[in-house]
Amino acid sequence: MSTLGKINEKMTNYRWTVCTLLFLATTINYLDRQVLSLLQPILADEFHWTDSDYGTITSIFSLAYAISMLFAGRFIDKMGTKRGYAWAIAVWSLAAMTHALCGLATEWWTGIPDAAGLTNASGPIIATISLVSVVMFVIARILLAFGESANFPAAIKATAEYFPKRDRAFATGVFNSGANVGAILAPLTVPFMAKAWGWETAFLVVGAVGFLWLAAWLIFYQPLDKNKKVNAAERAYINQDDLTDKVVADETVLVKKMTFKEAIKFKQTWAFAFGKFMTDGVWWFFLFWTPAYLKAEYGMSPNQIAVPIGVLYTITVFGSVFGGKFPTYFINKGMNPYAGRMRAMMIIAFFPLLVLLAQPFGHLEILGNFAFWVPVLLIGIGGSAHQAWSANIFTTVGDMFPKSAVATIVGIGGMAGGIGSFFINKGSGMLFDYSLIEWGSKTPGYTIVFTFCAIAYLIGWSVMKILVPKYKPIVVD
Repeated sequence: MSTLGKINEKMTNYRWTVCTLLFLATTINYLDRQVLSLLQPILADEFHWTDSDYGTITSIFSLAYAISMLFAGRFIDKMGTKRGYAWAIAVWSLAAMTHALCGLATEWWTGIPDAAGLTNASGPIIATISLVSVVMFVIARILLAFGESANFPAAIKATAEYFPKRDRAFATGVFNSGANVGAILAPLTVPFMAKAWGWETAFLVVGAVGFLWLAAWLIFYQPLDKNKKVNAAERAYINQDDLTDKVVADETVLVKKMTFKEAIKFKQTWAFAFGKFMTDGVWWFFLFWTPAYLKAEYGMSPNQIAVPIGVLYTITVFGSVFGGKFPTYFINKGMNPYAGRMRAMMIIAFFPLLVLLAQPFGHLEILGNFAFWVPVLLIGIGGSAHQAWSANIFTTVGDMFPKSAVATIVGIGGMAGGIGSFFINKGSGMLFDYSLIEWGSKTPGYTIVFTFCAIAYLIGWSVMKILVPKYKPIVVD
């Protein structure tokens, strides 16, 4: 058969098999990440944590994640997507399981024989229990951050390898919806495992799931040029942008090699990094603090929290999938991919403003025992907007940078997002403790943080637009 005949044959769709693997990895990633937040009410009682203690654990995870992201992107670019991703999930799955040892380590260090002894302790020993347990969980979270930091650089790189630019935001939205599915599954499983078999079991079971994915990844994933299940027609469809990017005359930036030093010279890199810095922390705040918020404001137990959290993250799935598809409306009208994505992101950035209403409307007496559904639904809309934003901001990297540099740039942006998350998580814990002491309630503290979450996207979009006002792809010559 001639080459033309091969290209004209019916196209295979193996790229969606790859996307499914990325979706499952991201689901597991967020399952592992969210176990701690769902168990926070239980762990806080057992280990006598303050909000500041919990904020320390989550913020150090964010900081470790940020630092690791810087190297994870380079690691994935050098190791290749298949091997790099395999190592990443193996590391983070083991790290997730090590959380189960933190209680035993605390008991051994303090000389207290069991969990009941830790919970019922009194006097000076409480400070020791709190400090030792925080240190143990911080170590486990650092290891988890080290492995998890490679998920998005690897997934975005795989998407750039297997999808043309016009489809990348949608594919990114599909696999990124795994974050929402993980966040839905976690509250529907983790509290009940903890109640039935102890909180340690939840960490062990969820961590072990990653090794099932690892087996599937090693079996089904191959680099595009070596994948015999991708025919010529699909390969031509995937590679349709390769020549187009080189024919944009003075709008193209040519580089000989994309090193880390070269990457940070571009405004495109800083635009992506600033957008991540401003907005990643919002999602992580919702992820880590919403269970604690429902407990603090409405006195809800972990089992009572399960359904509202499940509903919240079900809402966010729509943002992931349809937000990724949204830019195609503008691209089909003739905009280039970057311009279409930025137009979509501008519209998306207005939806988090609804989070401003979470506190005042969430305390209306007329709603009685159902008042908590107001912040749950509004945070769900804000989270949905974040996932729509995330699907598109990730894809701007593939729009502007060559495939060989995608993971490196995503790593730089991820580091910026992790630093932003560190500030919001640690700052929130300190603010809530201060709010309780000074104002007798954590409500003012949550109001302040929700205000930041509401406006972060508009600030991020404005600075991105100033730095990169129009499409300028960077091509390795």
